[in-house]
Amino acid sequence: MITSALDQYLRTLQLEGTTSSNTVASYTNDLRRYATFLLGIGVKDPSEIKEDHISEYLMELSALGLASSSVARNLSALRGFHTFLVVEGFASSNPADAIEAPKVKRRLPDVLTIEEVNAILEQPDTNNAVGLRDRAVLEVLYATGVRVSELVNMHLRDIFIEEEFVRVMGKGSKERLVPIGRSALHWLREYEKNARPLLTRRGVTFDWIFLSTRGRQLTRMAVWQIVRMYATLAGIQKHVHPHTFRHSFATHLLEGGADLRAVQEMLGHTDISTTQIYTHIDREYLKEVHRTFHPRP
Repeated sequence: MITSALDQYLRTLQLEGTTSSNTVASYTNDLRRYATFLLGIGVKDPSEIKEDHISEYLMELSALGLASSSVARNLSALRGFHTFLVVEGFASSNPADAIEAPKVKRRLPDVLTIEEVNAILEQPDTNNAVGLRDRAVLEVLYATGVRVSELVNMHLRDIFIEEEFVRVMGKGSKERLVPIGRSALHWLREYEKNARPLLTRRGVTFDWIFLSTRGRQLTRMAVWQIVRMYATLAGIQKHVHPHTFRHSFATHLLEGGADLRAVQEMLGHTDISTTQIYTHIDREYLKEVHRTFHPRP
């Protein structure tokens, strides 16, 4: 009974289309593990699930070493599932309502200095098609702060050169326009003119902007490898990945005096508190000023 109700809920999530595919995939894994746990302790019907069962399950996840953020995501998945069970008449109450999410310690993201970013951008050999593509990839990542999934899903029609904007399809299929600087536009034009035609393959290539050497859409993993390779060549000791460019984009804008809500809009954050993690450097600077100049530091 629990398994069939879960299958129905997951189909509903997919059909509604209001939840991103990545979130649906995560929730599917989380909830199937939850169902296995319930069946393992003898709970077979949704109406039998109690608050204690959920608490025990979450404690078990913590004991297995899951981060508090992962436990919180599991609880979010459980709440949605139990709401569905009530709405569809599988249960009369939602035992997940009274469960408090674990406090998530917000980790400050790694950030590159402007000099480190420039060093990475200079690494690709732009005398060949792959190097020119890689330079354009890195420039767009830093110029727009897009997520890697947003980058690889960009189409040629999403670049507005005259207006200096790119159209980005974000989480939950939410569309936004993000400004793109002239340097990134220059390398995009160079790539489209001199490299992309060499990477296209008849019958394989569609209108994705960034292509693999086989003419297919560039994958997220390929972008990770591109970023890691050039960071290593630049001698950067930090653990650099595509999201590092997003963190650096946001931090450098805020350090330069950009409005928090403007950065929120560019990043595609629904909640401004998500953007506020990037203000950590400004806070550290204020503390240093206070320690240096206040008569009682």
